[in-house]
Amino acid sequence: MKEACIQLLALLLIIHQAVALENRACEALRCDFVCDCTDCSDEQDCGYRGTEFVCDFEDAGMCGWTDRSTYAGYQWERRQRGAQLPSSGPTSDYTIGTSTGWFMGVTEVKADSLRAAVLTSPVISQSAHTCRLHLYYFIWDSGYTGLGDSFLWVSVQQLDGQHAVVWRPESTSIRAWREATIFLGRIPGPFQIELHSHREEGRRGDIAIDQLEFLDCALPVSSGSGVCGKDDLKCKRGGCVEQRAVCDGTDDCGDVTDELNCGQYLSCDFETDLCGWTLGSFSSLKWIRTNQMNVTTSEPLRGPGRDHTNNSALGHFLYVTKPAVMNSDWASFQSPRLEQTNSTHPCRMVMYSHQFGGVSGGLSVLVAEKEIYPVWQRGGSLGDLWVKAEVEFVVNSTFQIMFVAAIRDQAYGGIAVDDIWLSPECRLSNESMPRPTFPKPPKHPCTEDSKICDFLRDCTDGEDESQCGDFSYEQGSTGWTDMSIGSQGWKLNSEPNDISTEVFLYVTGAPGQQLTEAQTRTPLLGPSGPSCTLQFSYSITGSNPHTGELSVAVVDSVLGTLPRLWEFSGRTGQNTSLWEKEELYIGARVHRFQLEFRARAQDLATDTRIAVKDVFYINCPPQYLPSTSDGLSCNFESGLCGWYQDQTDNYDWTVQNGNDHTIGIGRSLAVDMWNSTLRGLSGRLLSLPQFTVTEHCLYFFYKLYGPQTGALSVKIKHEDGAEELLWTRVGAHGNIWQEGHCSVRSQLTEYQLVFEAVRSGFDGQVAVDDVAFVERSCSLPTMCSFEGSNCGYSSSGAAKWILQNWDFTRTGPVTDHSLETTRGYYMLAHSGVEVLPEGSVMTLTSPLGHNVAFTECVRFWYHTGGDNPGTLSVYVKPLKGVKNKLFSSSLSQGDVWRLGMSNISSTENWQLQFEVTGAGGKDTYIAIDDIIISSHSCPSTGEICDLERGLCEWTNTQNPDLDLLDWELSSLLFETHYPTPPYDHTLGNERGHFLFLPHTLRDTAGQNAWLLSPHLPSTKGTCLRFWVHQPVADDSMLMVWRLSKGNKHKVLSLTHAGQTWQSFRITITSDEEYQIVFEGFKGANGVLALDDFGYTVGINCVGEQTDLTTSPSPDHTGGIVAAVLVTIILATAACGLVVYYLKKRAISQEPSRIETSHTGFTNELYDSGDMDAHVTVPSISEQVQEEET
Repeated sequence: MKEACIQLLALLLIIHQAVALENRACEALRCDFVCDCTDCSDEQDCGYRGTEFVCDFEDAGMCGWTDRSTYAGYQWERRQRGAQLPSSGPTSDYTIGTSTGWFMGVTEVKADSLRAAVLTSPVISQSAHTCRLHLYYFIWDSGYTGLGDSFLWVSVQQLDGQHAVVWRPESTSIRAWREATIFLGRIPGPFQIELHSHREEGRRGDIAIDQLEFLDCALPVSSGSGVCGKDDLKCKRGGCVEQRAVCDGTDDCGDVTDELNCGQYLSCDFETDLCGWTLGSFSSLKWIRTNQMNVTTSEPLRGPGRDHTNNSALGHFLYVTKPAVMNSDWASFQSPRLEQTNSTHPCRMVMYSHQFGGVSGGLSVLVAEKEIYPVWQRGGSLGDLWVKAEVEFVVNSTFQIMFVAAIRDQAYGGIAVDDIWLSPECRLSNESMPRPTFPKPPKHPCTEDSKICDFLRDCTDGEDESQCGDFSYEQGSTGWTDMSIGSQGWKLNSEPNDISTEVFLYVTGAPGQQLTEAQTRTPLLGPSGPSCTLQFSYSITGSNPHTGELSVAVVDSVLGTLPRLWEFSGRTGQNTSLWEKEELYIGARVHRFQLEFRARAQDLATDTRIAVKDVFYINCPPQYLPSTSDGLSCNFESGLCGWYQDQTDNYDWTVQNGNDHTIGIGRSLAVDMWNSTLRGLSGRLLSLPQFTVTEHCLYFFYKLYGPQTGALSVKIKHEDGAEELLWTRVGAHGNIWQEGHCSVRSQLTEYQLVFEAVRSGFDGQVAVDDVAFVERSCSLPTMCSFEGSNCGYSSSGAAKWILQNWDFTRTGPVTDHSLETTRGYYMLAHSGVEVLPEGSVMTLTSPLGHNVAFTECVRFWYHTGGDNPGTLSVYVKPLKGVKNKLFSSSLSQGDVWRLGMSNISSTENWQLQFEVTGAGGKDTYIAIDDIIISSHSCPSTGEICDLERGLCEWTNTQNPDLDLLDWELSSLLFETHYPTPPYDHTLGNERGHFLFLPHTLRDTAGQNAWLLSPHLPSTKGTCLRFWVHQPVADDSMLMVWRLSKGNKHKVLSLTHAGQTWQSFRITITSDEEYQIVFEGFKGANGVLALDDFGYTVGINCVGEQTDLTTSPSPDHTGGIVAAVLVTIILATAACGLVVYYLKKRAISQEPSRIETSHTGFTNELYDSGDMDAHVTVPSISEQVQEEET
């Protein structure tokens, strides 16, 4: 027993010591990018969270970032996009890519002088020289007020209070998230990061950031053994650095161990003087020794922002930029004279350059001895960072090192040099030197710069295209320039084999300090044509299965670096003689651009190789247009025909196999809005340029499918770049192909047609198929929303119908019916006496409709305004014969859109006529929207909607203030993406249709969808019937409402209906006109579905007639005797109940029913055990309270 107690005490002592050690460890340095605590709590809210050092702003704490703006009218805010597609700011966050994701954006500002918004990080302890901050940023001047010069920039504030500018993005305005890396570098003490935006005027969210990630910011740590490699240096604080990093002007260890014993080196940090370097130059443009404080502290675009030595605005460097008057475009400085060297003991130079902005044309290092010749060069702009370079000199006579900068006449930028270190082998010389001769200037180009590398041979020998990166030219491979800033770079290799000399680009070690990808670029290319393709072969070999990554990107001269076109990760094998061939679509690009290969090897071991060869540009001249036998007509079974992907949009259309319109198992083009990798607003298909002097019609089939699917539009793009909307649809249209067409008037200039998918929703699919472009007028469209065009409808009579929206005119309905926004269009008839005298008529006439052998249904929505607005009559007019009235209404029916419909049967071709007769009212109007022609008869009042022919009279609202999703129409047979019920209720098989809200991987769980009935008359008892499939309890939810004058009154709340379809019958009473609302809330795990729903106006759920005189709904045709209507309803209801009962018995036997009676409704449902726990109905007192509120 005593021994056991001793063992227990010893165990407790060990635990106590472990806890004490843990507590001491957690008292270590906070926010230093090292998790000292086991739960990494010491690295929480440091501007990042967790072991990944990421901040996505999804947490309300914002990772410790705070707004420190000094002006209340302009600040940073954590926000979401919102339910409705905004007119400014991002269309989604970057991290999640939907409207529910969070990001940081600026507020709206409108002031008479610059206002500053500042977002500040917590205090960070220190950072390593490799530290960088990767983020996504958004810059869009949606109000076209101008961005200015300081719209977004990042600085670092250290303990001395000085701000060092560390990042300034390109000023291009694009509605898209862009990727950037901020190189923070070595900061030895506590600091804060500040994001600044200075603007006088701008709209909300137009400057934004998201998804911050700190990379390689921790100082070196000791290996597990504590032993460094053979040639490595051990740091005093622990950790190891490579020998090449010793005495290079950078504190790699974090305690300057690697920079202590460097007395034999000739180094210059320019803090006090030039160290013997001279700034004299034959050019009128001179280098200067300066610091950022002397350049500017108020203009972020000027100067490098900081020196390299101290990473501070106070530190000095050499600098050259564009002068006020540019008489020369180059400047030089040179070293003292140096002794000759040899290949066994070369003079080694390490130096750091900052090449930023368009002004930076490039930096070269030359040797001046008897002649002057180049030994190293780096062209263009490298970004907002100091880049390390190494140059070796083997010179057999006294020489000088010369730096030459090339300066361009651009808006901003410059070139700086700092921390030049010469190895001990570089010895000063007292010997004199002969005056060196300058090299011959390069041969003058055979053509102007804009024509070099434009895919067209402008010179007789093709010299202008010979060094552009295309390997089909002998010198083509030399057109690729290494732009690497890190420890890996690209080189050109000539490797002899048995047959020939194989030329390829490969990744090798480089002197740069950053742990970034190797980058190699072409010169500026293009513009390119719609068939342009990049062809190349690649090889990634090594013993490691994950040898490395290779990707291709486009750097646009205006838009900057675009998202990657292609990526490969892993390895192609272990045999270096085997190559994989790849073709990438480059497409039509209107700006000059560069192609870029990026690569990063996991480890540059002896057997590791990442290589690229046989790079060819295929069909890239802008004048090259592919020949297509069918023009723009295309079923997409074997290509895109006369269509191609727009390269200025955010994502591409993709080929979808199966479930197409043409043959059912073929191909169509689609955009999957549910694709979690999509970012940005739109994906566009462009036609080849067209020139038509006669009217044409564009026919096509389309899908808009899913609970949050976005929009599809057709536009015409004119030669001057202006675009005109021809047709648009938005919201769920069912998992079925719909027919669309739009008229294209004769054009005097060349134009292009555009299919545009708009990602306003994030859970659905947009698709097109079977496009035809024919020379004739369009026939009567089956659906016309008047968005962008009048669909061929023409106006005649005493006044004109006008195509308009509220935003532009401030008259008529405030919102349209299609989009339910102030920007949506409709046709308006001003029926006031000041426009349309009493008794006068104005007529809206449709294009020609063709006679068919069956009855069709015309549905439309109309809106009346003012007292005594006149009479709306709808006629069908055969080509021969007398017109027949289909509908008539002369009532002022409130500020709502109402449904009208009627059957059409004609043995001849016909036209619709919407006729308004003035009644003498003042400032009155009648509007028409959403005219739909269906290939079946109209549903009769009281008919159950089985969804086999659409939604009947019911509609999905598009009002973002009411819902965020749509009820989707589908069937099991054609459903390939979403989970569904195992069968519908009507047919009881996979072919039958239903409405449903599925659970999906998108973050829309808990969001709602409204399905609305037409407006129904007041009633003492109308029976609502519907069937529900809701197998998962407490997941999704169904609410049934009675909606009157904008007020909701609860009828039913349901959270579980069981594993099979369940029936519900509810008697609704209302003292005023109302609508029925099915509001579904999407679940996270289960599906919610509706089928076979409808109502019997004036007849309750026990079959009693409750309304003695039942007026026809104001949404339907007037002038029918009430008694006849009641008789029809009773007969239909009786027959329907019998057929309904017999048909349902084949599916399942009904359990006993429970009937609950309440004032306002009754509820009849199947008993399924615990269903009462999942169904709530308001009591008498609850209903009174709801109606009072």
